[in-house]
Amino acid sequence: MNWLELIGWTGSALLVWSLLQTRILRLRALNLVGCLILIGYNAAVQVWPMVGLNVVLAVINVWYLRTMLATRHDEATYQVVEVGVDDQFLAHTLRVHAADIARFNPGFRWPPGTVAERTAFLVVRADEVVGVVLSHAAADGVAQVDLDYVTRRFRDFTPGEFVYRRSSLFTDRGFRRVVTPPGMVAPYYHRLGFRPEGRSYALDLPAGPAAART
Repeated sequence: MNWLELIGWTGSALLVWSLLQTRILRLRALNLVGCLILIGYNAAVQVWPMVGLNVVLAVINVWYLRTMLATRHDEATYQVVEVGVDDQFLAHTLRVHAADIARFNPGFRWPPGTVAERTAFLVVRADEVVGVVLSHAAADGVAQVDLDYVTRRFRDFTPGEFVYRRSSLFTDRGFRRVVTPPGMVAPYYHRLGFRPEGRSYALDLPAGPAAART
């Protein structure tokens, strides 16, 4: 096998590997790299139909990547929907993703406290659930996050940020701080203004209507 054939096999392997990815951003990025390698390989061996095919695929991947990166922090793309803590669809979502939730949120247990003290938010993209944020009321005006979970397809994004960016979701209930679960795997909170606090992260909230009345 010469070096040119090795390049061709490498591009083909990347295309196959990309299709095994569950994260859509990573899938598109690897697929694009594979296409670019195969464009060069097929041009070198003068297989022009394959050059044309990979050029088209590369353009499609670039378009999807550009769209995903442009909307990853877009509130018009991701919506926060509050649901009841005993909602059956919420319970179904937690059951379906139970193994993955345990991997990134060790020690997660639901529900804590009484029904009145808990809140549940689903982050959705169109009609697809991409994230779940569960919390309960702790002492001294603290909203303790019990779960901040992102589904595998959107693991390269941070849809939970839309819950924290809308601080009124917490301040309207009288909360002054949000504290994340301790020991969460691969946290992203430093990008949202949270500060480290032991094994957790904390965010001080602006004064809301409930706080102003007290």
